[in-house]
Amino acid sequence: MKKVLVTGGTVFISRYLAEYYTIAGNEVYALNRATRPQPQGVRLIKGDKTRLCPDLKKFSFDLVLAVNIYTGNEMLNLLNSLGDVRDFVFISSSAVYPETNPLPFNVNQPTGINSIWGDYGTNKIAAENILLKEKPDAYILRPPYFYGKFQNLYREGFVFDCALKNMSFYIPKDGKMPLQFYNVYDLCRFIDNLLIRKPDTHIFNVGNKDIIDINKFVEVCYDIVGKKLHKIFVDSSHNQRSYFPFYDYSYYLDVTEQYNIIPDTVPIYDGLKEDFEYYIEHQNEVMKKSSYFEYIANVLQK
Repeated sequence: MKKVLVTGGTVFISRYLAEYYTIAGNEVYALNRATRPQPQGVRLIKGDKTRLCPDLKKFSFDLVLAVNIYTGNEMLNLLNSLGDVRDFVFISSSAVYPETNPLPFNVNQPTGINSIWGDYGTNKIAAENILLKEKPDAYILRPPYFYGKFQNLYREGFVFDCALKNMSFYIPKDGKMPLQFYNVYDLCRFIDNLLIRKPDTHIFNVGNKDIIDINKFVEVCYDIVGKKLHKIFVDSSHNQRSYFPFYDYSYYLDVTEQYNIIPDTVPIYDGLKEDFEYYIEHQNEVMKKSSYFEYIANVLQK
């Protein structure tokens, strides 16, 4: 049994990690402001990541999972608040790579400002740099788009809703923009194996090696819902984010090193099927955007 600290613990990725490690028999603590319901069996440490949390000094942790740390200041506050820690894993982002880097992005490329993600990416870089300076044995994971149980962002849920409404789906351009995903269950599997193997490499890109495009993503979602798909292609004169939940941004990661740690990932169909089954019962947990449907009705259907 490990003593595990998860920052956050109440929304999507951090919630999944907290519940995963609790179910596995560990003693799990969540650091958050106690403004949301806490996962069952997880012990709350009330604190705000924007300032020091003296209560953390009382504990020694076998594993810290820094999930909702978005700035260098938040990382520094966390590190200065902690007592003894054996292993530390930071969930960073692929937004740390400039879009000008050649594809696929790999961990040996320089990090820097990405015009799509802006401060989000540069703030993650600052958090990475502080972590590596203060705790060089920590592990940093850079994922693409997450999906899976507890998803709270209106991405696949939007496509599911279009299918449930028997709508035609409006595809940006020719639908060939690549999308790379990563299931939250695979994240947990990877962390488990990473901490067993303890490789000398400390920064990893993580994600599915199989890239799908928008066309395939939408086709899979409609098939899972059991609805016939009719595509309508939308030209580039329309802002993609007005009617589609992903930016007009083509990128994918080299995840070769990840597959040296775990040999496979959840097939996208299986992952999205589980995602849909959860979504149907928990739609109120998703931050839905009615503006997508308004733009389709008021602009694209005119």
